[in-house]
Amino acid sequence: MRQLIHDVRIFDGSGAASAPGSVLIDGDQIAAILPEGADLTTITSDTRIDGRGNTLMPGMVDAHCHLTWGSSVEHIYHQFILPPEELKTAAWRNARVLLDHGFTSAYSAGALGENIEAALACAIEAGETAGPRLIPSTLERSPEGEQGVETGDVFNGRGPDAMRAFMDHCRDTRVKSVKLVISGEDALKPGSAQDILYSDEEIEAAGEAAKENGLWIAAHTYSTRAIEMAIRAGARILYHCSFADEAAIDLMAAHKADFFYAPGPGVSVAALEATPPPHIDMGAMKASATQRLQLEANLVPELKRRGVRILIGGDYGFPFNPHGRNARDLQHFVDYYGFTPAEALSAATMLGGQLMGQQVGLIRENYLADLLLVDGDPTQDIAILQDPARLTVIMQGGRLHKAPAAQPVSA
Repeated sequence: MRQLIHDVRIFDGSGAASAPGSVLIDGDQIAAILPEGADLTTITSDTRIDGRGNTLMPGMVDAHCHLTWGSSVEHIYHQFILPPEELKTAAWRNARVLLDHGFTSAYSAGALGENIEAALACAIEAGETAGPRLIPSTLERSPEGEQGVETGDVFNGRGPDAMRAFMDHCRDTRVKSVKLVISGEDALKPGSAQDILYSDEEIEAAGEAAKENGLWIAAHTYSTRAIEMAIRAGARILYHCSFADEAAIDLMAAHKADFFYAPGPGVSVAALEATPPPHIDMGAMKASATQRLQLEANLVPELKRRGVRILIGGDYGFPFNPHGRNARDLQHFVDYYGFTPAEALSAATMLGGQLMGQQVGLIRENYLADLLLVDGDPTQDIAILQDPARLTVIMQGGRLHKAPAAQPVSA
């Protein structure tokens, strides 16, 4: 089917200024980008959508996604670990919620159950359920007891052979990315962010085995030492990195073509905003969030200046930070890291598409037609992306997940 979206201002994802024009979609791909003034009467299409001067942009990518962290704007859970059937219900719901809010792709940063994300990714691809294109993960792997909370991540033991066996297991369970928790986490276990949870030999073995099995590694890395280990192991994406020193910054800049970085401000800001009941102590989490945001206020702009690819994604799925609020990260990039709205949009689209390893994130010929029509101009007001009512069209691979009525073309 051929669809024409006309009379729009096109933000193509690259960060370049928006320009008026029209976009022709053929099947699941973008077939042509037509400039303002093009003769649309010569274009054959099955349906036409009048953009009414609004902004057409690529669908967004969440680069640090936990679909099995249950809470969403539609349903809040006050426990972290859910029974298996409820976990599946939550994950399927969260996938649809993300797509409803303009996220047409997501890169998993770890799951709370075995096999669930691989099954969800297959269901989304088959059109059996709505959700973003998903790079699925398995359980977050960290040594027993190190995180201060049970996340279902304790198995396969210690040592290089255990790491290789874990990668074989991940291959067999059809995941694509493996989450390794290399640093501790102050928010869960105070004082542990500088801890290193693996040996050099274990991480080296993990990197070799991941490459052999065609897997990517996503790494939880707060400290300089953890960052060094992850980069040398060939990790595809690094999360947080808040305590990076000058040596780590130099190393990240030197290897900027080899990995992506997602600082994850969403969970920090939400933790500081949270007002839990008296019996819930978020003191350690709030202290950690304050420190991280202060450090990242200098770190992230410096890494951006040096060309490191910085992506959005902020540990959504906690009851105080539910799925569906993911687009807040773009505002955080502007408010805390000094990005322009266009730079934040590019991080959420073009750079996210590069992370996915798919033809998404740009409005370009032959790219997949993952598109949003936004009521307004997010390059001027990035906050409008937080309102799903302002997303008048959500298209994924040419399929209209949400759209105004499109009129068939008369013969």
